[in-house]
Amino acid sequence: MCRFIETIRIDNGRVCNLPYHNRRLNDTRAHFWPESTPLQLSDHLFPGCKAGIVKARVVYGEKGIEDASYSSYVMRHVHSLALIQADDIDYTYKSTGREPLNRLFALRGVCDDILIVKQGLLTDTSIANIAFYNGTHWYTPTRPLLKGTKRAALLEEGILQEKDIRPENLSSFSTVRLFNAMIDWGELELPVRNIIP
Repeated sequence: MCRFIETIRIDNGRVCNLPYHNRRLNDTRAHFWPESTPLQLSDHLFPGCKAGIVKARVVYGEKGIEDASYSSYVMRHVHSLALIQADDIDYTYKSTGREPLNRLFALRGVCDDILIVKQGLLTDTSIANIAFYNGTHWYTPTRPLLKGTKRAALLEEGILQEKDIRPENLSSFSTVRLFNAMIDWGELELPVRNIIP
């Protein structure tokens, strides 16, 4: 059985989005190990008071938390996305087994990252959920590869709306944003014209 991970942003000593990480961790454990006891990540995190953005990587499995490591975080800039078709990919649970995503990422050509199309619908990049702006609203794909913790928070706050988005719908939007637990909302965006078929 593959091990699972939570990647958590610590901003100047403050742990971000912790309830959503707890929920996903415990939902994953309940799915694979129905008899498992719920865990609280706060019992296993030691954020310290280091200035700046720190990435906490928590690895867990059937027996609970196996490892927690910390590193300074530097965001990878993305200026272009290559559309990549992958109808059979499955990354429903955030695991250490990223080989299928890594294989797709290797097909990006001259682009910085990929935007995965599954069964005719846009999903995610190799590292982030996405949202598209049409001048009025931000829409995120209804069926992402991974239901990210930041995505869950933005949906609950009403900042995002879900929508099935196909490659042929891209011309309806001006901007695409990438976001995840480490990339905050609004930190990384690019024009839709920089998505390369």
